[in-house]
Formats: sequence, structure tokens, C-alpha cells
Amino acid sequence: MALLFGAATAQAQLQIEIVDGNPAALPIAVVPFEWQEAGPPPIETVDTIVANDLYRSGLFDPMAVEDMPEKPSEPEGIRFGTWRLLKVDYIVVGKVRTAADGMGHEIIYQLFDVHKQEQLLSRITTVGAGDLRFGAHRVADAIYEKLTGVPGAFSTRIAYVTATGVGDGTRYELVVADADGYAPQSIVGSPEPLLSPSWSPDGRKLAYVSFEQGNSAIYVQDVATGARELISSGRGINGAPAFSPDGRKMALTLSRSGNPEIYVRDMATGRTEQLTSHWSIDTEPAWFPDSKSLVFTSSRSGKPQLYEVSLNSNARPERLNSSAKTILRHGHLSVTIRHTAIVAKTSGQATIYHPPSPFMAFRGSTPGIAGASVSLGGKRRRPAVSPHRWFSPLPMPAWKSISPSNG
Repeated sequence: MALLFGAATAQAQLQIEIVDGNPAALPIAVVPFEWQEAGPPPIETVDTIVANDLYRSGLFDPMAVEDMPEKPSEPEGIRFGTWRLLKVDYIVVGKVRTAADGMGHEIIYQLFDVHKQEQLLSRITTVGAGDLRFGAHRVADAIYEKLTGVPGAFSTRIAYVTATGVGDGTRYELVVADADGYAPQSIVGSPEPLLSPSWSPDGRKLAYVSFEQGNSAIYVQDVATGARELISSGRGINGAPAFSPDGRKMALTLSRSGNPEIYVRDMATGRTEQLTSHWSIDTEPAWFPDSKSLVFTSSRSGKPQLYEVSLNSNARPERLNSSAKTILRHGHLSVTIRHTAIVAKTSGQATIYHPPSPFMAFRGSTPGIAGASVSLGGKRRRPAVSPHRWFSPLPMPAWKSISPSNG
């Protein structure tokens, strides 16, 4: 989904702030990991990154380190009765040591159910010398998946647009960063607006809208090489690109017929077909996991609402939401459940909801972030979070392809 934030500098770290959380968030203690390496530990430790990742999900309530009665690094040191009295449901203990080859790090950790005194996870995550932060995100992914049944996405990347300067001096940049906003790197810059970043399913490419030629145009850019392809630059609107989960198609909004409609492009042949036809504005397409249907925003009912349409039938689009709120935009769909995340305007404020449990809301807290799109690929999505966790394009050692089964 696209999030509109405010922007200071192109390289300012994006901060994603949870402004409301789940009142039933699971109490968990991520005990400081014992540092067993010769050199000093990093300023932001592995356990801190893990706890912050879990907190940002809105589903966990990590205990503050200063409130912990003890700090065991081995399972034998856990006094479960003490943690039960403190109403902690789960506890994570671990340590960090130099990898056997002397070139990287090993993160050894265990996750326990405090009430059952049962070990739920015991893993060793090995990462390269410069990849300790990435390893911490992988630990958080594993814990999240074990306790929720849904794969974690903390070791992904996000893409967002920054705007710096004022008036004619404004400069826009498309930036890629870690899922928590760390280590931002500019992918493309322009004196004209950049909009709507959208990841390809393999995490190798980004589609976006650029006004560099004076009119809106859709490009697909290889994040590793910088090579890009012009997808659409016709008269009128060219916007809202969205790759299908199978990577074979792209949905986009074009006004070549005089009115904004939803089109679908075959990425292999370049053939583009019109999917909707209505006097209203149809825009912001997002795919269902099977790549056979789309959700889009339309004002055909008199105000913006969500509709579903199939690619393989002549059926009329069906309205999805029945809320009285005005729906401004919608987000990407979960692979496992047919839910959408939506931005609803209530009392003049735009908030992101994930029905039917609208307990989590996100907002941008970084001054100057003009437009952010977190793409969590086929699994979840929020500003554009990379589908393939840490596959990388950019010359950073931490960004590499890993399978969901890797520890």
C-alpha cells in the first residue's frame, strides 16, 4: 500500500511509528544476548533489534530490559516461576559468538513458553561479518512465525519516496531501506515527482511513476543494475503500477480512453488490456494472491469504495466494503487471508486499518518523507516491503536471497 508521509533529506532514516496497538499483545521477554566475541558489541544489540521488530508488529509487548529480574543466556538459567509472576508468556534467551570460519557471526537462541516451560525454538543463525543486523531480523522473523503461524517480514526491505527542498528546488528520490528504515539508499533521483513504488515478486525490480518528461510515466527499474524499462507514457494518467503475485502481469491505471480505468499488462508480450469501463474514477489496483482477480478503488457509488473484479470473466465489479467511512486508498492483500488494509478518513484524519481487526494503525513520523510504500511481497504489505527478504540488488553484503526455511 502507499503511505503518504511528510520529507527532510533524501537519506533521512524512515521511522514507522505504531500509534495504536493490540490491547491483547503477547507479553514477551527478549533477554539481552550474551556477547561472546572478542570485540565490543554493536551499539544496537541483536536482542534490541529483535524486541523492536516484535513491538512494531503490534502483536507483541516486549518487557523493558530494566524490568527484567534476571538475564539468563542459557535455558538452564531460566526460572520460569519468576517470569510467570511477572505475567510474561514467552521468553527468548541467546548469545552471539564468532562463526566457525572466523569471518562472521553465529546467533544462538531459544524461545520458550513460560507457562508450559516448553522450548518452542532452538536455532543457530549464521550471517556474514557485516550482516549482524540482518541476522537479528531473521531471528525476529523466526519468532514471529512460530508464535503467529505467519512468516515474519522483518528481514525485508521497503521502498519510499523523499522530497527535499521547496518550490522549483524540490528534489525527489526513490529510496530503498531495511524494513525498520535503517540504511537508506537512493535508487533514482529526479527534480520532478516520483510516486507509487511497487516491488516485483522476486524483489529484484521496482515499478514507479515519474514525471521527469513532464507527463506521468510508469517505469520498471532493476534495483541492482539501475537499468529500467518504460512501461507506459501515454497521454493523460499513467499510474498505480502493481505487479501480480506470479510476476506475469502488471495492473495499472491509465486514462487513454479519457477516463481513469484499470488496465492489465502482460509483462512478457507487452500487451495491455482494459479491465474496467465506467464514467467514474477507477484506480489503485491490488492483486489477490491467485493473480486472477484485483481489488481497486472506485468512486462509482458516489464516493471512493473498494471493488473486486476478475480477469477471466465478464462479471461486473463487486463492492467489497460496506463501511460508512470514506475509503481513500487500499493496500495489498494477504496471501493466506482475503483481507485488505485500507486507509479510512475519519474526522479529517487518515488511518490505516486492517479489517476485521482494526487495532493497528501506522503513520509516518519522519519529517520530509513525501510518499512511502512498504512492500512485504506476496505475504504481507505495508510502505513498498520487498517480497524476497533481503535479496539484493544493492552492493550490501547483508542483502542476499534466503529461503523462508533458513534459520
